[in-house]
Amino acid sequence: MKKQLTLEQFQAATKALEMSEKTKEIAKAVLVDGQAQTVVAETHGLTKGAISQTVSRVWAEHEKVSLPGGFERVVAVLPEHQAFIVKKWAKDADLKRGIKS
Repeated sequence: MKKQLTLEQFQAATKALEMSEKTKEIAKAVLVDGQAQTVVAETHGLTKGAISQTVSRVWAEHEKVSLPGGFERVVAVLPEHQAFIVKKWAKDADLKRGIKS
């Protein structure tokens, strides 16, 4: 899945992050404008790893600020039958939030 944000989502995610305007420009090029990380790395004379780290930082903040009150994102390793139940709960939660999965 390609990570993509709207400009509004990007601005909300970067609002609380301390980063230079150049770093925000780099992350925006990938997340909002849809440019490939390798292209952005070459354009700015940086490594793909540096671009990936910047994008990951903004994406993590987006996931944090985009959750509605009363919701929490979890990652778990479960037996198959329990994972099935948790996936069902996740679909139900998405429907409550108005997200069609």
